[in-house]
Amino acid sequence: MSAGAMGLPRKKFTYDDLRAVPEPLVAELIDGDLLTSPRPGVRHASAASALGGVLFDPFRRGIGGPGGWTILDEPELHLGEDVVVPDLAGWRRERFAAVDRDAVAVKLAPDWLCEVLSPSTARIDRARKLPLYARERVGHVWLIDPVAQTLESFQLANDRWTLLATYEGAAKVRVAPFDAIEIDLVTLWTP
Repeated sequence: MSAGAMGLPRKKFTYDDLRAVPEPLVAELIDGDLLTSPRPGVRHASAASALGGVLFDPFRRGIGGPGGWTILDEPELHLGEDVVVPDLAGWRRERFAAVDRDAVAVKLAPDWLCEVLSPSTARIDRARKLPLYARERVGHVWLIDPVAQTLESFQLANDRWTLLATYEGAAKVRVAPFDAIEIDLVTLWTP
């Protein structure tokens, strides 16, 4: 039986606790809970890397797309007292201009982010992180499942997530907020 279940106050973990987690675990703080998961496997890392590659030139550099975005792989986000590490996060460039480039962590909530689901993270990504991202007013979230070969696109509306679409397999899609380009989903599933 946990301390909270017995009516005792539960330990609220701190950033110092998070920093003490040994490599290679990924550590995050959500609602005072210290959550750890293994480093991403090859399928997970491949999907995240492929998506970052697809978005980089058109949205960060403006080559073949509108530009205007800063997109980072696995940034450490400090959102209030919570600390999370999404697989990818993007900010409209004008908002990101206020971020200290020498900082270890970003304290500004992104405009978009992507979580690549794996057996060890899917429940945390859906049940713990999505509500946090809604609280912080992230406009768009993508959940990618490389095993099921799906991309779910969510948009925040009235403080709630609306599922815009679920794409699968070999579809070629345009997905907000990056719908200026077509994404061939096969590139996300190919190692």
